[in-house]
Amino acid sequence: MKQIHKCILLLLLIVVGTGESLYAQRTLIDVSLDSAAILIGEQTTLSLTVTADKDRAVQIVLPGDTIMRGVEVLAISKPDSSVIENDRLLIKQDILITSFDSLLYLLPPMQVIDGTDTIHSNQVALKVSTVPVDVENPEQFFDIKEVWKPPFVLADYYPLIFGILLGLFLICVVFYLVKRLRNKKSLIPFKKEEPKLPPHLQAIKELDEIKQQKLWQQGRNKEFYTLITETLRRYMVERFGAGAMEMTSGEILDFIKKQTEADSVYENLKQILQLSDLVKFAKIHPLPDENDLSMMNAYLFVNQTKIEEAPKPGEKPEEEGKDEVTEGKSTLNQE
Repeated sequence: MKQIHKCILLLLLIVVGTGESLYAQRTLIDVSLDSAAILIGEQTTLSLTVTADKDRAVQIVLPGDTIMRGVEVLAISKPDSSVIENDRLLIKQDILITSFDSLLYLLPPMQVIDGTDTIHSNQVALKVSTVPVDVENPEQFFDIKEVWKPPFVLADYYPLIFGILLGLFLICVVFYLVKRLRNKKSLIPFKKEEPKLPPHLQAIKELDEIKQQKLWQQGRNKEFYTLITETLRRYMVERFGAGAMEMTSGEILDFIKKQTEADSVYENLKQILQLSDLVKFAKIHPLPDENDLSMMNAYLFVNQTKIEEAPKPGEKPEEEGKDEVTEGKSTLNQE
């Protein structure tokens, strides 16, 4: 008999423990009001808290435009979920409500669907009161409040700013077009290309620029001779039609040797090219007199092999005057 009592007691303990475990794992929903008493037109927040197992799919039944007659829904926030102890999921969501009828409202319970079960929340009361009126002194009343000025936001004035800038731009464009048309000029200005100089004038111009840079005086001998030889090579391409840019120094000298008009300056060109090769490849440092001689021989080679163009009728021979000045400079340096 005692064994039967013990078995019955054990079964009762198991059932009670299982019931408590099942109850602990039930889905719960709770609601609360931030403010249970408001004036007509004021707003308050109805907060929902749902606690469920993490792996259970629960659905909160949210109201539409109204919770009940006289209580309106203004906004519903997005649910905010977090995992709490015992691997449970806590879901929070807020409903912003208001009312325009003075009354004591008992809000209906909120619902959450857990599978096939529907779980109801507790009920809360909302008291909506009218604005107190002094009925004994009806002549005393307050005027309508002034309209609040909104804060200054620069982005609100972007369309106005851009419109003014666009208008100024269009005015400038119209003014420019009118001015060009009155002066009988093209609407789009084109940069006039400078006339191409004859080969010898172009070469003299480049040699003058090299001379003004004073490269060898700064110890930049390789750059000095590279610029001189490249200038002479371009001149020979234009003057003699030779592929001097791809020729070696020996090939250039062989070619020039065959040109009868260059006989008098063959040795001058030879001095420049041979010394240039020594500077570039042997890295020697010429004496100042040798550098001056190379520059003078470059001027001399161009002036002695140039082809002078006959001036047009009524045009002064400016190019000839320039060449004579350049020759004078070279002779002065030699002295």
